Amino acid sequence: MTTWIIGLILAVGIGISLGLMGGGGSVLALPILVYVMGVEAKSAIAMTLVIVGTVSLIGVIPHWRRGNLNFKKAFMFGAATMLGAYFGAKLAFFVSGTVQLLLFAVMMIIAAGFMIRKSSKPTQPDNDLQYYPQPVCKYCWLWMLTEGLGVGVLTGLVGVGGGFAIVPALVLLGNTPMKEAVGTSLLIIACNSVAGFLGYFGQVPLDWGLMGSFIVAASVGIIVGAYLAQYVKAQQLQQAFGYFLIAVAAFILVQNRQVFTSGQNQTDSIRKPGVQIAYR
Repeated sequence: MTTWIIGLILAVGIGISLGLMGGGGSVLALPILVYVMGVEAKSAIAMTLVIVGTVSLIGVIPHWRRGNLNFKKAFMFGAATMLGAYFGAKLAFFVSGTVQLLLFAVMMIIAAGFMIRKSSKPTQPDNDLQYYPQPVCKYCWLWMLTEGLGVGVLTGLVGVGGGFAIVPALVLLGNTPMKEAVGTSLLIIACNSVAGFLGYFGQVPLDWGLMGSFIVAASVGIIVGAYLAQYVKAQQLQQAFGYFLIAVAAFILVQNRQVFTSGQNQTDSIRKPGVQIAYR
């Protein structure tokens, strides 16, 4: 019971970070499920996709009301990412859970780098990507679809939403206004999560009660975070959160250091659906 309470408190923290900064917090769902709740890696990734997808869909609502959604670009980019997410999930069964966690840690470090770099430089309103290199390409839409496939594969493989890559792609390659790109990216992340989850569904055991509890807790946290956002500067929080992500990624790398010391991976055995998940 104590572990369950701690996990839900951390889930509220995920929601608060999302409400304060508009993204990033959902990346913590996987390490919480694995290292706090004791869920096996592949099951945790599948559950993370449900949590991230639901929370992202909730985040779409205010953007939709403000007219900050581009359904055409969401369909074009989202079709590529959904295809990649489904095959990424299928690819996951050819690698061990340890390898998936290591890839996840690398993605956390990359996301943290984006957050720290963004927060360390002053930006003008609606121009958060002014420090990104401008694209030099004749067929930007083709590059956007290619990136969409890549982001989708990572989503299915390690459970990350990929918002830090989707937003720049929409702005720089899709010529999308920043506010519209943020709202559209949330819709794409939600669709990616559905596609990725379908790739795992029926192949790994799932704890629906735990997923539902995390979604409710994170949703409450979003409301609290959105309220606190008017009193706290998001730029300062992003930098601190970026360094926190690096610390969590380092912890994951240390926990899975046997890959580097032994030179080989222990292939995880996939339990049959319906088997009770054991918690530490």
